[in-house]
Amino acid sequence: MTIILSCLCVCSAHATDPVKQYGQLQVKGAQLCDQQGEPVILRGVSLGWHNLWPRFYNKKVVQTLKQDWNCSVIRAAMGIMIEDNYLENPEFAMQCMTPVIEAAIKQNIYIIIDWHSHLTKTAEAKEFFGRMAQKYGKYPHVIYEIYNEPVEDSWASLKKYATEVIGEIRKYDPDNVVLVGCPHWDQDIHLVADSPLQGFNNVMYTVHFYAATHGDSLRKRTEAAVKKGIPVFISESGATEASGDGKIDPESEEKWIQMCERLGISWVCWSVSDKNESCSMLLPRATATGPWPDDVIKVYGKLVKELLQKYNK
Repeated sequence: MTIILSCLCVCSAHATDPVKQYGQLQVKGAQLCDQQGEPVILRGVSLGWHNLWPRFYNKKVVQTLKQDWNCSVIRAAMGIMIEDNYLENPEFAMQCMTPVIEAAIKQNIYIIIDWHSHLTKTAEAKEFFGRMAQKYGKYPHVIYEIYNEPVEDSWASLKKYATEVIGEIRKYDPDNVVLVGCPHWDQDIHLVADSPLQGFNNVMYTVHFYAATHGDSLRKRTEAAVKKGIPVFISESGATEASGDGKIDPESEEKWIQMCERLGISWVCWSVSDKNESCSMLLPRATATGPWPDDVIKVYGKLVKELLQKYNK
């Protein structure tokens, strides 16, 4: 279904309590909407991998990101790879995830529960998201991201995976939004546009960009998908190179954000972490809880904070 983008009127005011303002999210055509059916753009940040930066997985960080950074959504990236991941140590993973999810609910902002993997683990994902849906499906705050960044998977295999995992979620949660990744690091949204999932409501598809690497070509591909009626959600992005390091390109970043604002696409920036790389937002001496003064926020972190304060007014 084609939507008339020029007539799109998107709610842009920053909500003191976004969930109180927007309520139960829904997807209409290519657009994320509030409970009244009015277009909404969510804007926020992603925490880094829980198994690499667990110190930032606490309720005070959620409060800081809402109150100081103007986030209306936070993404909790539960690592399914690297050492001490969810599959190896599920108890520790939930000790990180649970305070963040429940703090977001208490703070009335949206929370993305992210299965942060580059490999398919269908049975494990079904079990995890089934439990999350049973526990949190009654809250309109929750968004499920069922596969962070597929790399080698075909779109046909991802559709099969998504059908199984979404089917498990829908046993317990009929309406919260589900985010579905697409092939090649969430770049091949044109494959989704040619053959989207059928039979599910309130499903969106993720595109990830890193502005110093991804420019006009991926922007055009993303816009073409939206014009074909594909609901896109930028669940991870950065102003850096695709490696997460290297140069920061604020001009390309601004082009991406302007496109998102024009098309009504929600966007999330990576990441709240203290790694020695360009897309980590904080220095190692930043406290685990915030609030963070400017002298511990890195160049990219300041850029993201300024963008959030500009657009989530």
